[in-house]
Amino acid sequence: QVQLVESGGGLVQAGDSLRLACAASGRTFSIYSMAWFRQAPGKEQDFVAAINWPDSSTNYADSVKGRFTISRHSAENAVYLQMNSLKPEDTAVYYCAASFGSIGVKPYLYHYWGQGTQVTVSS
Repeated sequence: QVQLVESGGGLVQAGDSLRLACAASGRTFSIYSMAWFRQAPGKEQDFVAAINWPDSSTNYADSVKGRFTISRHSAENAVYLQMNSLKPEDTAVYYCAASFGSIGVKPYLYHYWGQGTQVTVSS
């Protein structure tokens, strides 16, 4: 089993920055990739960004390219999402996910999920 715990959410104003963290514990040796998804009220869960652990290759949703950066800290078994130039449409619950396989954009590809952290961006 792998446990994921997110932190770093909060209420910010448009244009501000926020950094989310996801700490992995348990059988972390089985993780090949990790990702961030988000879900706004009344909407489906959307892919945000993902990173492969072996080579740190990344993939981003078009809506966040150039504003968000995903990174990992191998020694801490942690993944981070640096979010800059935040917009009201970025408001959502952000979820961390881990997969045994390479990065993908679909939620079903990920085997473990965190509890989520709320990000609210006011205009």
